[in-house]
Formats: sequence, C-alpha cells, structure tokens
Amino acid sequence: MSIKETFFVNGENLLKKIKEIIAEGNVTKISLSDKSGKEIMSFPVTIGVVGVVFAPIFAAVGALAALLTECKITVEKKKDDDDTINPEPPAESGTTVEVK
Repeated sequence: MSIKETFFVNGENLLKKIKEIIAEGNVTKISLSDKSGKEIMSFPVTIGVVGVVFAPIFAAVGALAALLTECKITVEKKKDDDDTINPEPPAESGTTVEVK
C-alpha cells in the first residue's frame, strides 16, 4: 500500500520542501507539476542513497524553481503495516492525502 500527499508551494520554497521530504524518509517517488497540473518532473527516491546522487536532481529542481511561480509536489510514501486505516490529517494547509 502507498500514500500520496500533495503540497502546493511557490517557486522560492520548492527546493527547500523537496529536501525536507527526502529527509523524512519512507518516500518512494516525488513528482512535480505546474499549477495547471501538467507533470514536469518525476523521480524515484530509494532508501540509502547518498546525497551526491541527488545533486543533479537538486540542480534541476533549482532551475525549475526559478521558472515556476507556483507548483504542486506529489509524494508517494510506503504505508507501514502498523499504521491505521485512517491516517492522521496533515498538519499543513493545502496538503492532500490519498491512500491506495
């Protein structure tokens, strides 16, 4: 099972939010879309990957941040077996959680 979370951020906060999401752990995939919903970039996040591997991704995200005023980040996380069926509501406003 996986959980999808969606975050809406402006361009200047995009790279910071991506780094926070990766630091959280248990993330399997991150997708970036523009405000109209068109997917711009998608990349898998594997456990145990060294930060050097993410350097080109961070460079690309930084370039996108300069071009985008507003974007949507969709994060796919692996759902733990000990989680309940109904996850806690997200703390941030503008966040959507979808359980598959």
